[in-house]
Amino acid sequence: MQMTLENKRAIVCGSTQGIGLASAKQIALLGAQVCLIARNQEALEKAKEELSTEYGQKHLYIVADFTKPEILKDKITSYIDSNGFVDILVNNTGGPPGGALTDAEPKDFYLAYDMHLVCNHILMKACLEGMKQNEFGRIVNIISTSVKQPLKGLGISNTTRGAVASWSKTLANELGIFNITVNNVLPGATGTQRLENIILNKAKKTGKDKEEIILKMKEEIPMKRFATSDEIANVVAFLVSPAASYVNGVSIPVDGGRTGSI
Repeated sequence: MQMTLENKRAIVCGSTQGIGLASAKQIALLGAQVCLIARNQEALEKAKEELSTEYGQKHLYIVADFTKPEILKDKITSYIDSNGFVDILVNNTGGPPGGALTDAEPKDFYLAYDMHLVCNHILMKACLEGMKQNEFGRIVNIISTSVKQPLKGLGISNTTRGAVASWSKTLANELGIFNITVNNVLPGATGTQRLENIILNKAKKTGKDKEEIILKMKEEIPMKRFATSDEIANVVAFLVSPAASYVNGVSIPVDGGRTGSI
């Protein structure tokens, strides 16, 4: 099976921790030069040092805040002008905060759409010319199982991530002819800081013990445990590889079987 990404360039967003960092590590192990994107320069420096350079890659990073899409646009344009075309784009953004949909304000949606849909679109547009010229492109969006089965207490997230899934499917239909694939990875409960925050928020609202909440969540998963970031990243790495050349326009749950839909 052809998995090597030698001489490929990848961008991985939200890549200083959790699923984003694990994905960047796997992609680097396969041989790609990786550009990390996140807000914190110190964390980016540390993450960059954790990436494999077995193939002689020189990994880079961009400091960017996804609440400011226009600045991101300038930075990604400058990066490509200086370093060349990008073959692989992994969109991965944290948030939005939890809460009931009925409690949300319009400004909450504007911010969430900027951070997820708008920034994804900006990055895709920046990478598209090179992918078309090279007749190779991989776009993977790390979203959530909520696009198949909305999750209680995540109103804005459910809505925003559902929009990203529709955007992705539309792109897959438009770009397949150029040998560019667009797919979604839908993580279930994964041992990340975001899950920890969701659990703590639920404990605060309900007055229940944190361990009780964790136990109940695991009971809903056929495998009776949370995923590791590496288990999600393995699927991302496959989808960006040559081995996944005919996988296009799909949303793959990686959730231990929890999602109720077939």
